Amino acid sequence: MSDVTEVRRLYASKGFGKRTGFGEKPAVLVIDFQRTFTDASSPWGADLQPQLRETARVLAAARKAQVPIFFTNVSYEPDSQDGARLWQMRQPEGLARFFVPGTEWVEIDGALERQHGEIVITKKYPSAFFGTDLCSRLNVQRIDTVIITGCTTSGCVRATVVDGISYEFRVIVAKETVGDRSALSHEVSLADIDAKYADVVSVEEVLEYLRSRV
Repeated sequence: MSDVTEVRRLYASKGFGKRTGFGEKPAVLVIDFQRTFTDASSPWGADLQPQLRETARVLAAARKAQVPIFFTNVSYEPDSQDGARLWQMRQPEGLARFFVPGTEWVEIDGALERQHGEIVITKKYPSAFFGTDLCSRLNVQRIDTVIITGCTTSGCVRATVVDGISYEFRVIVAKETVGDRSALSHEVSLADIDAKYADVVSVEEVLEYLRSRV
């Protein structure tokens, strides 16, 4: 029995995994699909091309339905103390240049064709909610459902999911749009998220929902 199968079996046996479903007012939140993480030449990078392609499909449907889209990225001013000091201490040495504001590395991957008016929220910590105005932006638009794509599943995606349900949003993770450097971390995290924090659903189910909003 695989580790992931065991996780799913354990939660199912205890009655976890009930659905919250989609609400009435959705937004799409794209987590950290910046070149730092999507470019193979970056030491932080991973092969996320399939996830980028599936995210592009979700974004196209969201734009057609006039559903708000938010992107996040991570950046830090060089040699500054602008937050996340202890978290940065846990990262590999000498890689700060991949998070410098204004460089190509912090740009949203061009495959997603970010449109004018689609906001990029810069964060310092794993969660897109922590230390940002994301929650306020969603509340102003009366958003009740957050559809999440991005990377990494075990890190910033998971942290955002947990904070999302903590703020009483219906959280949906489009399975084929999220990725991680580690296949095992990805699969176990998805199983755990699906059991406790969010509905993990297929891209096709997300697309069907978005198309119903047109």
